[in-house]
Amino acid sequence: MFVTPAFAQAAGAPAGGLLNSMLVPMLLVFAIMYFFMIRPQQKKMKEHQGMLGALRRGDQVITAGGLIGKVTKVKDDTEVELEVASGVKVRVVRSTIASVVSKTEPAEG
Repeated sequence: MFVTPAFAQAAGAPAGGLLNSMLVPMLLVFAIMYFFMIRPQQKKMKEHQGMLGALRRGDQVITAGGLIGKVTKVKDDTEVELEVASGVKVRVVRSTIASVVSKTEPAEG
C-alpha cells in the first residue's frame, strides 16, 4: 500500500541508458561485419565479374568443376566453348569459370 519515493524514481531512469547501452554495441557489430565480411566479398565478386568480362579466345581457364581447357569461342554473355582435349569441345556457363590460368595477348590490329 505504501509506495516509497525510491521505487517510483527507479522505474523511469534506466530506459534511456538501456537503449544507448544496447544500440551502440549493436551498431559496432554491424560495422565490423560490413568491413570484414561484406565489403571484401563484394570486391572479390567485382574482380571475378571483370575477369569473366575479359575472357577471349585462347585463354586457358579452370572451371568450378575442375575442368582445365582453352577457350575456343565466346558465344555470348552466358556461354563459352572450351577445348578440353584435342578435338573435344564442351560448352560451359561463363559464371562457372573459376580462374584464368594463362591469358593470350590481344591481336594487333
